This record gives sequence, C-alpha cells and structure tokens, in this order.
Amino acid sequence: MRRGRRPKWMIEIAKERMDILFSLAQKEYDNKNNSCTNNPQRANERVNESSANERPNRYVELALKISKKYNTSIPLKWKRRYCKSCHKFLQPGINSKIRLSNNQVNIKCLECNHILHIPYKKEQKLKRRAKIESYTIKKRNHE
Repeated sequence: MRRGRRPKWMIEIAKERMDILFSLAQKEYDNKNNSCTNNPQRANERVNESSANERPNRYVELALKISKKYNTSIPLKWKRRYCKSCHKFLQPGINSKIRLSNNQVNIKCLECNHILHIPYKKEQKLKRRAKIESYTIKKRNHE
C-alpha cells in the first residue's frame, strides 16, 4: 500500500471503529458501576475487578493506535474522555475529577495525577453575545 494519506472510505471506517471502541469503554464502566450498586453483596467482592478496569483502557489504546495508523484525529465527542498522559479512559467521579476555575475546565486523572486544562472563553463570549442580542430584540419590540 502506498504511503501517506489513506482513502476517504478507510478514514470513515477508522472513525467508526474509534467511536465503537470508546462507546464500549463507556459501557464497561457503566456495567461495572451498575453491578456494584444493584447488588451490595457483589460490591465487596473484588473478583474480576482488574479485568473490568483494564478492558476500557485497552479499548482506548486500540482507538489511539487506529488514529495513528490512519492519520486521523479522535472524534471530538471522545477527545476529552481519556488521559493524554497515561492513556486511561476517564470516567468522571470514578477515576477523574472535574473542576471549574479561572475560565477553564480542569480534568484531573486520578491514575497519574495529570491535569487537562480546557479553556471555555469562546463559550462565554457566545453566551454574552446571545444575551446582548436578546436585550436589543426586546428593546426593538417595545419601541
């Protein structure tokens, strides 16, 4: 196969596969939490817990390999759901903390203590503009 950029149909398949892998990782964490909350006796058991923790992380690693192989970016929906340092799947409240401070979202990975900073000034600007526009529309209606 030739080097360089892949055909568009290959890239589309790669994006679909990455989306499937991340959604499977999400389901693994959801299933793990539901089994612990629904059955309190099983919550104390630590049987197969390591495999339940490792499977979502393996899915993330496979998705990252696919994105490297096909030279594509990870879908925006899933970009902030894994740690860029240790490549673990981040589930808020379980292995990550989310904090808001100084116009940014801070996502801390509890596995490696890496902090991902995401600014949200653009969202604040859009909110302010929408607010100003709503005031001007109200003034025009009253005149």
